Amino acid sequence: MEYILSLLIGISLSATSGFRVFVPLLILSIASLAGWVELSPTFAWIGSYPVLAALAVATVLELGAYFFPFIDNLLGAASVPVSMVAGILITASVIVDLHPMLTWTLAIVTGGGAALGGSALSNLLHAGSTATTGGTANPALSLVETVFSFFIAILAVLVPVFAFLLLALIVFIVIKRIGAIKKRSAA
Repeated sequence: MEYILSLLIGISLSATSGFRVFVPLLILSIASLAGWVELSPTFAWIGSYPVLAALAVATVLELGAYFFPFIDNLLGAASVPVSMVAGILITASVIVDLHPMLTWTLAIVTGGGAALGGSALSNLLHAGSTATTGGTANPALSLVETVFSFFIAILAVLVPVFAFLLLALIVFIVIKRIGAIKKRSAA
């Protein structure tokens, strides 16, 4: 059961890295230092004060940059591979006491996949916002994504099953909406 909870924490945090790369890493660092999450010994450095300070600075810079429409679009493009690496790193760091081959396989497939899904959704939302509002709504969208990232990341650490189910519900709703839009445009 501990492995499942660790994997749910990793997947949920990784999904939020698709929206904001450094937020889940910052929350993971804080949770590790508080003793709420056990990190794999290989990744114990994430739970150190120097890394916490670096992640805090990186998070503030990232959050500020998303409030400028042109920079926001550049970050969206660059964030896809970066968020996938972050998702893989996050998931690998919370899986403790598994064979390294299984850990890395799970981290790449689930963590990288969840981060890619979050990043794709974020980029889709920003592209739609830019197309419909000329980018004027992007700062408001960025604020919503930031709040969402913090909320889900904190939930992932405190109540991983609920965070995972909430993310699954969001994915289901998005898929239904896309299907409805495709049906309307085909008609």
